[in-house]
Amino acid sequence: MQNFKMKFFLLLVTLTACAATPQDLTGKMFTFPQETNTAHVRLTTSRQVFSAITVCHRSFTDVERAHAFFSLATPTTINGFMIQKGSASNVVDFFIQNSWVTIGGQDYKLNIWHSICSTWDSASGLVQLWLDGKPSNRKFISSGSNINGPIIIVLGQDQDSYGGGFDSKQSFVGMMSDVHVWDYIISPCEIKKYMEGPNFTSGNVLNWKALEFQTRGRVLVEDKEIICK
Repeated sequence: MQNFKMKFFLLLVTLTACAATPQDLTGKMFTFPQETNTAHVRLTTSRQVFSAITVCHRSFTDVERAHAFFSLATPTTINGFMIQKGSASNVVDFFIQNSWVTIGGQDYKLNIWHSICSTWDSASGLVQLWLDGKPSNRKFISSGSNINGPIIIVLGQDQDSYGGGFDSKQSFVGMMSDVHVWDYIISPCEIKKYMEGPNFTSGNVLNWKALEFQTRGRVLVEDKEIICK
């Protein structure tokens, strides 16, 4: 009996270690196939303090309503850093340290892949969007305080409570790939490299080539679609 318990314990340890092993998702994508208040991806990082942040991802959707791409929350600041496509056309919304600002005039078309990078610095309080290589106006949103953990990072839903409170009418439906996060503002040259392809410096906080994550609800990990020329 004691031997069985030991084997069972070792099995649990092995399974836990496998679940926590970073995965190389090169050539892969997350597919969110339906509107729900459950389906999301939770990302794991040991980083708990941000004085600045850059988030880059690529996404594809046919959803016209508002939908969340990336949501970072702490127990005291639900909207620590959240990016969503706004309800109005060609608008992207940022929620940082529970403050909100809209970036307008964006050429956000449906049913095509977009490369999106977002930056924020706590010292200046300025946020900026880069959509398919084009920078937005820089706008003030919040300054003077860092993002302090413990943090929960979610793809595909807007956290209205710490780790939950999801609303299906804010959910992302589509495909997402190449998610990278840095704890500093990467240079315009590095953003350009990200927009153009694979030859850029990977995120030092979250790296698509070594990503720790959990899918919850109906989210698939699939090969990224390649368009033949």
